[in-house]
Amino acid sequence: MQSSTPDLVAPGWDSHVHVFDAQAPVAGGHYRPAHRPLADIEQLAQSHGFGHLVLVQPSVYGTDNTVLLDALRAGGGRHRGVVVLPPSVDDAALQAMHALGVRGVRFNLVSPVGDSLKAGEGQGARDSFQALAPRLRALGWHVQWYAAPQDLPVIAALHAASPVPAVLDHLAGLHAGVAAGDPAWQALEQLAAQGACVKLSGWYRLGAQAPYEALDGAIRKVAGLFGRRLVWGSDWPHTAFAPDALPAYASTWEPVARTLAAVQARCAREQAPSALYA
Repeated sequence: MQSSTPDLVAPGWDSHVHVFDAQAPVAGGHYRPAHRPLADIEQLAQSHGFGHLVLVQPSVYGTDNTVLLDALRAGGGRHRGVVVLPPSVDDAALQAMHALGVRGVRFNLVSPVGDSLKAGEGQGARDSFQALAPRLRALGWHVQWYAAPQDLPVIAALHAASPVPAVLDHLAGLHAGVAAGDPAWQALEQLAAQGACVKLSGWYRLGAQAPYEALDGAIRKVAGLFGRRLVWGSDWPHTAFAPDALPAYASTWEPVARTLAAVQARCAREQAPSALYA
């Protein structure tokens, strides 16, 4: 896998992208992704001022992180990664991934081939979290959750008991239909108090259409809770869309520019991710 690393790297961070190799095996019964190599997103992101990427393991590859790790090698230390791991992973493997730039482990509670917080379902996210959390904390890693609003109270309780940092994908799932009195907001306040971060990403996964104005209120409310602990991500290559109908890259930044003060928006693209993925 080749990288197109330019001589001058733009300072911004795109904190949520995926890379795909059309030849890599995929989880049974899941979709087959189009070929989306690292060089493609490097060039696109760099042209918009984002020279650093956070590569997130997609559910289609399960716990086989080969494509992601190969991309980190190709990036020459410029990028970071968030992987999916079984609790049986050994310390040598963790150290090797850390050296490549991995800084977190993802639990996907939304994908049909992902994890579950319910006893007896899926891969047992509770047990996996409890087994991995102390080891991740020792490495300085975090746990990244792709979750629905109703999952947030359980996630808050897990992190209260095992204080490894939390990162919440895609506005913590808080779509425009989540009422102001929903328990998810109280859980989100608890997670904010625990030092969690939220990704400003995946707007179209929250039932919104470009320019995503239906989410402006939720974005502002989340931003009020999390302050400087917000990071932006494009969610490229937008697997919810057909390969020939992808959203414009810049359109995924527009809600941030529209709803956040300039200093907070700049923090979400530079200082906050630089600190989180150091």
